[in-house]
Amino acid sequence: MPGLPLRARAALLAARSAAWASQRAGRGKGSMIGGLVALKIEPNLMSRLAAGKRTVVVTGTNGKSTTTRMTAAALGTLGREVATQADGANMDAGIVAALTAHQRAPLAALEVDELHVPHVLDATTAEALVLLNLSRDQLDRVGEINAIERRLRAGVDAHPELTVIANCDDVLVTSVAYDAKNVVWVAAGAGWTSDSTSCPRSGEPIVRDGAHWYSTGTDFSRPEPDWWVDDENIHGPDGFVAPLTLRLPGRANRGNAAQAVAAAVAMGADARAAVEAVGTVGEVAGRYATVTVGEHTVRMLLAKNPAGWQEAMSMIDGTAEGLVIAVNGQVPDGEDLSWLWDVQFERFENGKVVASGERGADLAVRLTYAGAEHSLVADPVAAIASCPPGRVEVLANYTAFRDLNTALEGRRA
Repeated sequence: MPGLPLRARAALLAARSAAWASQRAGRGKGSMIGGLVALKIEPNLMSRLAAGKRTVVVTGTNGKSTTTRMTAAALGTLGREVATQADGANMDAGIVAALTAHQRAPLAALEVDELHVPHVLDATTAEALVLLNLSRDQLDRVGEINAIERRLRAGVDAHPELTVIANCDDVLVTSVAYDAKNVVWVAAGAGWTSDSTSCPRSGEPIVRDGAHWYSTGTDFSRPEPDWWVDDENIHGPDGFVAPLTLRLPGRANRGNAAQAVAAAVAMGADARAAVEAVGTVGEVAGRYATVTVGEHTVRMLLAKNPAGWQEAMSMIDGTAEGLVIAVNGQVPDGEDLSWLWDVQFERFENGKVVASGERGADLAVRLTYAGAEHSLVADPVAAIASCPPGRVEVLANYTAFRDLNTALEGRRA
């Protein structure tokens, strides 16, 4: 810990002690409690640890963990250590824990919760900000999405030197980045458009014409992208084209990869090397993992809000022998589950679903109105066991996904 003031060094020592105690008590790795303890002792610790690091901040409603992992992989082609979160902990304590674990790393790729972006930009003096998408998420915690857009826009305005890598297919993200001096536009896709029917700047209707969109009565419209993807390749500035082959499923992950590549190139990485690096990213904190549970081969998918559920549902293999959907309503999930009625569960009207989780009964009511045949098994492990032998797709929200992963790891131990 050379070069750090005494208070910061004391904070890190206390963090190590707290993490050790957490591990001894069987309460996890202890990185989060360590970060919380350290920040209580030295509130400016994030700035201390980020000093001298070239930092990329990644934010958005969906895809943060995956894009951050891809960005870290692409930055790794520069031949230097990259500080990043391994577990998706994207608030202050998790960020401090990641920086603590990689104190000598000259580069950082940090996943950051949307509400925390402005002060993290201040603390880290980030060089680049990746803006993925914005949509409704946990209304009881985050609030209305237009308020988040305005907050992020103010954060970008406060850092005119920042390079912003922004998804030009997303109206709200485009509004955040529209006035920035240094913008790299990426056509990363926007499958969910229900939260951008009107212009966030003028209130006028948004008109869509194929991939293009514009606000009536204003000059606010979709910028021309610098980077974009198709089903086979990634395209970039100056005629750059390269095959984009990913280990992760879904159209959204091709867009995530394009933004990760664009961010790494903005930081000095070679484009072809960055493209190859993002293709190596597989399982992300258990997401997309396939595990064997008795007579079942289980694939795990995570979804946390209507836009995320729409994308995850498009990845479900309809030929699998079983489908389990697990929903909790704990604080990290958002205790308001009214979003269930925004998810198009009607697509399961010709299949059978096992509703599960602490709020499985709420899900079962929604499935009833969707006309989807279903059963209710509260325990997700038991829900998997209730399916016919073979492949089972599991779609779960945040704490249901986390707790099921923990339960399955315990069975394998």
